[in-house]
Amino acid sequence: MNTALIAGLIFIATYVALVLFRRVKSQILWAGVALGVALTLISGWDVVHDINWNVMGIFAGTLLLSEFFILSHMPDAIASWLIRRTHTVGMAYLAVCIFASILSICIENIATVLIVAPIMIGLAKKINVSPVPGVIGIAIASNLQGTATLIGDPPSMILANYMHMSFNDFFVYQGKLGIFFAVQVGAIGSMLFLYWLYSRHKNEIHFEGHVRVRSWVPFIFISLMIVALTASSFVDPDFKWFGGTACMALAFLCMAFSRFAHKKETAWVVAHFDWSTTTFLAGIFVMVGMLERVGVLDNFASFLSETVASNPVVVFNVVVWVSVAISAFIDNVPYLTAMIPVVQKLSDNLDVGVELLVFGLLIGASLGGNITPVGASANIVATGALRKHGYHVSFGEFAKIGLPFTVIATLLGSLVVYFVWR
Repeated sequence: MNTALIAGLIFIATYVALVLFRRVKSQILWAGVALGVALTLISGWDVVHDINWNVMGIFAGTLLLSEFFILSHMPDAIASWLIRRTHTVGMAYLAVCIFASILSICIENIATVLIVAPIMIGLAKKINVSPVPGVIGIAIASNLQGTATLIGDPPSMILANYMHMSFNDFFVYQGKLGIFFAVQVGAIGSMLFLYWLYSRHKNEIHFEGHVRVRSWVPFIFISLMIVALTASSFVDPDFKWFGGTACMALAFLCMAFSRFAHKKETAWVVAHFDWSTTTFLAGIFVMVGMLERVGVLDNFASFLSETVASNPVVVFNVVVWVSVAISAFIDNVPYLTAMIPVVQKLSDNLDVGVELLVFGLLIGASLGGNITPVGASANIVATGALRKHGYHVSFGEFAKIGLPFTVIATLLGSLVVYFVWR
């Protein structure tokens, strides 16, 4: 049995296990890596070399700063301010969803849901309505806008590394409109859908809650992080070290300040750090590195080249909508990590612009997870928060909101990508 087939079988078996046992996904993934090491498909050096430490630094630093941002109570204060300026339950739902979408542009999606979902649940309890439509809206809105910038979500970080894109390149890339604007067009359409959905909730709202901001320091550090990532293209054009180093340095400075000013906060952040997602992301790099070395990705790209038509419109739509369908049920991080080099080879074989395909891939893979309650980690966190408060969300109840939201956002966003990058 050749090495490519063995590696492919390990990857498929690991993927199936990830779908079936999501709660231990990091352990499953590293078990797959260990099997690759045992079969000499992965060496000890490969484990260290294949992990993209720059992306890991950006992710971990962003996550740490997000936790301090939560403790500062600034997101609570902003959301309360928005709610006090709405007149109906439906518009309060919409206002908090828009706030979550804006927040997720700069903060990882899971952190955004952890910040905003309790606000929505607390609001719903105060005015005696169901928080389910609002919390689902928060999850899918944050997933959408997490695609817009380099620091919004791991898939964006992974794409930026592969394409050597800076923070600024998400706005303007090679003199053309970047992925940020495609996402915003999709966001306008999908928010209009949420407006229509929530407009039926016409109950008047009277909310006098007021939240005091405890500290502006985490906001300052997050602002400095954005500035550093904006400058990274000048300092580190190959996207190898500066972004991760800057994010981790700022996170540790914030921890040092918190240790001095609020000792308990630092302990809480360290205790609640998402090690599972962090180690999962690291393992993905190792697993995909194995597939690339033994030729699995080359073989898959050749298969796709022979199967799909050479028409760029057909190729682009296949990449986008197949990614939507797959990501509705499986984690988009391993899927996108494995598929980026595949679409690069597909671009070479079919003479189609790589930017067109990778941007379409990012939109499809990131937004497809909005269809089902298990399609994205933010959805799992959101439905888990609802379950703790006695609200059980069925597959159909989630899809009733997530499916039309996804179709609208993906269709509009992919159209922008196609007409800009065809």
